[in-house]
Amino acid sequence: MLTHLSLNNVGPVPRLEMDLAPRLNLITGDNGLGKSFLLDIAWWSMTRRWPWEVNDRLTSGRRPLPAGNEPASIGFSFTGKVKKEQYTSEYQPREEVWKGRPGRPANPGLVFYAMSDGSFAVWDPARNYWRTQGDVDVQDRVPAYVFSPTEVWDGLTDKGGKHLCLGLVLDWASWQKEANSSAFTSLTTVLAALSASENEKLAPGQLTRISLDDARDIPTIRMPYGQDVPVLFASAGIRRILSLAYVLVWAWHEHCLAAKFLKEEPTKQMVLLMDEVEAHLHPHWQRRIIPALLAVAETLVGRDDTTLQLIAATHSPLVMASSEPQFNKDLDAWWDLDLERQRVVLSRRPFEKQGDAARWLLSEAFDLRSSRPIEYEDLVKEAASLLEAEKPSPKKIKAMNDRLVEALPPTDDFLFNWRYVLGRKGWLK
Repeated sequence: MLTHLSLNNVGPVPRLEMDLAPRLNLITGDNGLGKSFLLDIAWWSMTRRWPWEVNDRLTSGRRPLPAGNEPASIGFSFTGKVKKEQYTSEYQPREEVWKGRPGRPANPGLVFYAMSDGSFAVWDPARNYWRTQGDVDVQDRVPAYVFSPTEVWDGLTDKGGKHLCLGLVLDWASWQKEANSSAFTSLTTVLAALSASENEKLAPGQLTRISLDDARDIPTIRMPYGQDVPVLFASAGIRRILSLAYVLVWAWHEHCLAAKFLKEEPTKQMVLLMDEVEAHLHPHWQRRIIPALLAVAETLVGRDDTTLQLIAATHSPLVMASSEPQFNKDLDAWWDLDLERQRVVLSRRPFEKQGDAARWLLSEAFDLRSSRPIEYEDLVKEAASLLEAEKPSPKKIKAMNDRLVEALPPTDDFLFNWRYVLGRKGWLK
């Protein structure tokens, strides 16, 4: 589990200290303040590779540069399989690298990173961990499995053309054809766990062909209206969930096979990094995604001794609201990035329950004055100023009342208070 980050002169925050919670860490903040950057740093701290360095087809996950001319450093600590890893890496301008401590790093368990653009990265302790030959560390294994959005579906190869992963379409079809496939059983279970609602479970349909010129058997999703839709034709939101479910199952399935080959036990630690966890998802899904991901370790692994740490960045008030029943102040944390006096500040805020998404919009997570449209918000502000006037003309009062009645629903709190004040002051005719 990642326990601490310490940044100096790198990223939008000049100096940053972050003691992460052991289970759930929610990160909020406006665009451009560093949510994705923090997730990139978290991934690098545990794997020692930037996603773009492993796969230059990505448009994100690049190596960060120092924020100025002063020395820059990244400090971190995490609990590994057998020891705690803790040190500080300094940027070397001449080599253009973040220099790490010599020797093999600690084993952080299975690390999974879902980026907002549909890219994924997986670090597997059985397949990506450096091996030792005699007393020498040999780094000849793939440093990580990093997928562009297309490669999630069509497969991943190394620079020499060797197949690292067959991709969602071929793997899913192969698992589905295989009798008593544990991978297909896991996929079915994870899809059900990540579904939008109990009444709209995602379930695999029958394999199909979509073209005379495409020899592949294409997986399908059985929709609530009974039709099997090829996964290649699914909506953006469903494709997001299918990709997430597939990479999780693929990573765990391949890890178990590798651990068996090495005559080792599968890892008991998983870290999930999720950028814009709500991306492409309907509100139904936004309300369920955090609880589902927190349960994914038990769902996927099938045992309760596996520990899961989820670090998720979000713009969604529904995601924040849906986290309230699960949030435990001893296990979880809410981190908020704000712009204060032209400086980015990271704060660990007290997680106070708001009750619904509308109240979260007005909280420090999103800093909105109201959940109304901007035009109506300005209208309410204008009406409130009119109430504070000494003796507004009846004509102005009537005109404003007409505008408010036209703009706001009858149950609006401000409209109710407006009428109450007008009646109390005798302005309502």
